[in-house]
Amino acid sequence: MSKAFSHSFRPAGPNGAAAFGACSKGIPATFAGRVLAITGGTGSFGNALVRATIQSDLAEIRIFSRDEKKQDDMRKRYGSAKLRFYLGDVRDARSVERALRGVDFVFHAAALKQVPSCEFHPMEAVRTNVLGTENVLSAAINLGVKTVVCLSTDKAVYPINVMGISKAMMEKVMVAMSRNLEGTGTVICGTRYGNVMGSRGSVVPLFVSQALTGRPLTVTDPAMTRFMMTLDDAVALVMYAFENGGNGDIFVQKAPASTVGTLARAIIELMGKPGHRIDEIGTRHGEKLYEALLSREEMACAEDRGEYYRIPPDARDLNYTVYVESGEQRINRAEDYNSHNTTRLDLAATKEMLLRVEAMRRLARGEPADFDHEA
Repeated sequence: MSKAFSHSFRPAGPNGAAAFGACSKGIPATFAGRVLAITGGTGSFGNALVRATIQSDLAEIRIFSRDEKKQDDMRKRYGSAKLRFYLGDVRDARSVERALRGVDFVFHAAALKQVPSCEFHPMEAVRTNVLGTENVLSAAINLGVKTVVCLSTDKAVYPINVMGISKAMMEKVMVAMSRNLEGTGTVICGTRYGNVMGSRGSVVPLFVSQALTGRPLTVTDPAMTRFMMTLDDAVALVMYAFENGGNGDIFVQKAPASTVGTLARAIIELMGKPGHRIDEIGTRHGEKLYEALLSREEMACAEDRGEYYRIPPDARDLNYTVYVESGEQRINRAEDYNSHNTTRLDLAATKEMLLRVEAMRRLARGEPADFDHEA
């Protein structure tokens, strides 16, 4: 493992356990007897969170989403009376309000996340990622929800595609709506993370499917780097934000990165197909050579918490002098935190990282795997 920058990363524990965070430390005591709602709860993150909390002291877990088939699948999979399902859409403020009535905590994961589809349907991304977030936060504030954690992405930093731009706007909406909430009992904060290995629509299940069906692995640019984390890491980050966040805070987990070329080679070697063909197909619409988790401007004011960064909200108001006549010296000395300057995983370390995903461990043993249920 080569280290190109001074951002630390602690590797996984034995048997692929999460390296750190709430999942390894237990569920927050404040969950006892409370009601948690997960928007977009039928997705990869929602399923991972349900697996982590289904045996907790939560009184109820509400799954809010627009996909009745996935809700039915979850209902049958978990078979728990603790799970309640609410059909609706974050675009529809009335359905959001119905789902959040009586809720104590909200983890807002509902979003359009696919870069190509957002590129061709930008207003759909705006309606879900921006206006939908406004609906969720407005309902949470009006109904007295205690804590809301909004999930964002590294593509919101220096965005060049619609998905990233809409998530950057989501963050701005979150920070703006968190202002003036002191004394109300409601806290709104956020998280930002990169590529989640094995999540629905991510590159790992794509590469695995291509290898299993005898097709070449399609790599856009082998030198392209992406942050790497597991769903357990994502849950741990959200739990950390839940327990430590103040209004307007955004939390980022320090994470390693791998090149896409190294990731492809690691997958086919773990699957026992080291000679499998890999084709370079060129960069897609809206893709960047590397992603950033914190901008230079954010790094200038970020608080280093060891395993995480805390990005405090910008507390300035519309004071003309602050914005136009005064500068910020710290920004001149800062550097962004990106997938090119974080810890770089070599082939062996990428394999080790992949083996933290249950579905990849099964594939490495020659067993069938389902990324939707085992990532």
